[in-house]
Amino acid sequence: MDPRQQELAARIAGRRGAVRGPFRVWLHSPEMCERAESLGAFARFDSSLPKHLSELTLLMAARNWDAQYSWNAHVHQAIEVGIPEAAVKAIAEKREAVFDNESDQVFYRFCREILDEHFVTDDTFAAALAHFGSKGLVDTIGALGNFTMLGMCLNTFQVDLQADKEPPFPDIRGYGRVAPDHADGSVGSEPRP
Repeated sequence: MDPRQQELAARIAGRRGAVRGPFRVWLHSPEMCERAESLGAFARFDSSLPKHLSELTLLMAARNWDAQYSWNAHVHQAIEVGIPEAAVKAIAEKREAVFDNESDQVFYRFCREILDEHFVTDDTFAAALAHFGSKGLVDTIGALGNFTMLGMCLNTFQVDLQADKEPPFPDIRGYGRVAPDHADGSVGSEPRP
């Protein structure tokens, strides 16, 4: 690494404990790395969202982009800060997640609509605005955008799954989809041809 990359690596390690995953890729472009790290730190640590909703945005974006490394790095943190395990499992399996807390359900619906449909219905927007305010919604979109960029980076550069982790999604193996091969829709272990 050149001096600029070394400086950034030291800063990242100081804030995050080590230079892992996407940062090892982003360091190839120090300016991009610095900005991505700054946005990521804001999305995770400094936004107006409560911690459990920041983690939920990360999981939802990770699943939307099939970003296994990101999911595995955060799934236990999400559960520890209050995301129900049943909701986490539903998201991993691309099923509708259900939350007991009304504001969490509204938040999930808002995120899901923008990720899946690329738009948010008027009713969903109004409900989310009532719960989180305009700052909360802007921070949510910023977080989803940041975690989307993260997922794209991880998949494009094939950042390996953590050695001690199982693949988290039933339809993804390695860096590709696997086709259902059972009548019940479950998947086998062979990648699509």
